[in-house]
Amino acid sequence: MNHSTQSSLDRPIWGALTTRQAHLRQGDLLARRFHPDVAPFAAVECETPAAYQALHQLLLPDEQVALLSFDPVVPGDALRAERVGVIHQMVGTRHETRDMDDPDVIALSSADAEDMRALVQKTKPGPLGKRTHEMGNYIGIRDGGRLIAMAGERMRLDGYVEISAVCVDDDWRGRGLAGRLVSLLCRDIKRRGETPFLHVLSDNQSAVGLYERLGFELRRTFVLTRIMKADPASA
Repeated sequence: MNHSTQSSLDRPIWGALTTRQAHLRQGDLLARRFHPDVAPFAAVECETPAAYQALHQLLLPDEQVALLSFDPVVPGDALRAERVGVIHQMVGTRHETRDMDDPDVIALSSADAEDMRALVQKTKPGPLGKRTHEMGNYIGIRDGGRLIAMAGERMRLDGYVEISAVCVDDDWRGRGLAGRLVSLLCRDIKRRGETPFLHVLSDNQSAVGLYERLGFELRRTFVLTRIMKADPASA
């Protein structure tokens, strides 16, 4: 892994917002965030008072964004930080590109957005906004018309694509659906000459175990922090 690639994975949110997903951003050279309808993630160019002030200007009253950092975030008096937990960044190491036909798997689009959000609301794998599906390819499985499992591509960096929103309805858990969907996404990502990666909370051991079985390895850990205005009434 070369230095530039490693640096982009060290700052995945900033990397996505300054390169392949810059069209989905709000902000300037000091602080950037995804459009609120796309994803709740933000990043600063460097941890300085000016950068956090720029981030403050991007937030509406009572609005929150999430940051990834190596160490606990200290954003100054104008912002309030709440630690969510420790995140494992895992990178796919297997290079399986063989055909894996799965006729049950369908492509998801804006027409499926309402069902996608309903499944995420029920299973809570992480955030999914009205426009999250615009970030990459999303696939799913329906049973009797009901969306019961899904997974998709979220942040995109040069050479890397993040897999996210991996979820299965409780009534269909334990049938290998999540593994099937992640494997298909990995195959397609690698066929494009890119490498899949993902983020998962460290205490979600069942998910960590699944991803390890699918060929993902821990690369590094981050602190996940929720950021909001210290005074919600401030402009």
